[in-house]
Amino acid sequence: MNPLVRAEQAVLGAVFLDPSQLERLSPWLRPEHFYRPAHQALYGAALALRERGHPGSTAATGSVPVSWVADAVTEAGTRTRGVTASYAHQLVAACPRPEHASVYGRMVLEGAIHRTVAEHAVRLHQAARADTVRGSIEETLLRADALAGVLADLARRWGTDPRPVPPPVAPVPRATTVVDGDLLADEEFLLACLTARPDQLDAVVGWLRPSDFGDPGHQQLYRALGALHHRGEPVDQLTVLWEVQRRGALTSGALDAERVLTVCDPLALAGSAEHFGEQVIATALVRTATESARQIRALAEDAALPAGRLIGHALHALGPLDEIRQRWHTARTGPAPDKPQPPTAARSSPGRAEAARARSRPRRTSAPTPAAAPVPAASARTSRRSPA
Repeated sequence: MNPLVRAEQAVLGAVFLDPSQLERLSPWLRPEHFYRPAHQALYGAALALRERGHPGSTAATGSVPVSWVADAVTEAGTRTRGVTASYAHQLVAACPRPEHASVYGRMVLEGAIHRTVAEHAVRLHQAARADTVRGSIEETLLRADALAGVLADLARRWGTDPRPVPPPVAPVPRATTVVDGDLLADEEFLLACLTARPDQLDAVVGWLRPSDFGDPGHQQLYRALGALHHRGEPVDQLTVLWEVQRRGALTSGALDAERVLTVCDPLALAGSAEHFGEQVIATALVRTATESARQIRALAEDAALPAGRLIGHALHALGPLDEIRQRWHTARTGPAPDKPQPPTAARSSPGRAEAARARSRPRRTSAPTPAAAPVPAASARTSRRSPA
């Protein structure tokens, strides 16, 4: 039998043998954490009877009335079908030690964490795929927020800090993504706009990254355009081609000269780089969500991964999605105002500031002191403190 199923049976058996265990279990273990519907119904029934003040819920070990189990079975029967009194007695027999109920409950919760994370990762992946077809990102953002909220809640129930933790091994290799033709067109329009009016780079370079482009060749072209603009050099078809060649993109096969000249034709389009840039980063957001969901699902399907690590690794996998989401928000609303910095005197002590200034002072060389000349003690201490 699956160890998880045995753990669920042991928890219920402990609750029937010692109802006081519900005081330790109820704050963090919920009926939906059980895998089998019958187990969900029985645990939910026990919680409901306890809330209604059933006499058996406060009975001590060894003096539990028969009505406690019988009423729990009756209550569970209103929630699902197939729950019998004989099965409840099997659960009692399946519990090794009622006082170990908290440990059995953590086994159940760990299994629930793996299942829940996997389910929400699948939903995020499905939403991202659907948004790719629709050309939107709303459902992807909703599912990403739902997954982040679930991870925070599971971390609280597990008793761990919900913080991103990178996995000790390399993440799952990135899947090959087929770039849609409309996306390629948006990227080419953007590159043509930037070639025709390089001054528009100032409007997009703060939030658009080369990795946001789905085509590797377009990534190289955007890097070349940004490098030329950053150095203050002229931008046209020929200078972009030269920069691409200097970066090795022509020899790597990502681009060829004819494609560079075609994409960077300034006569092909005269439009707004910000508009096409928003389209590119929105598509990159959905693509990143798909990749994050795939990694999180692979982590959740690893049964040997402890629950605390699973939560931390899943939050880490959501990091790239959070980062590109912030940049997408900047593209639509502009950069957030800088937070006021505290005064310098409050951030560093005078001693630390003086030490920093001393390290930045130029070193002074002094003439060697004759060996025969005596050196006073105070001068010797000063010379040891001063930089040599």
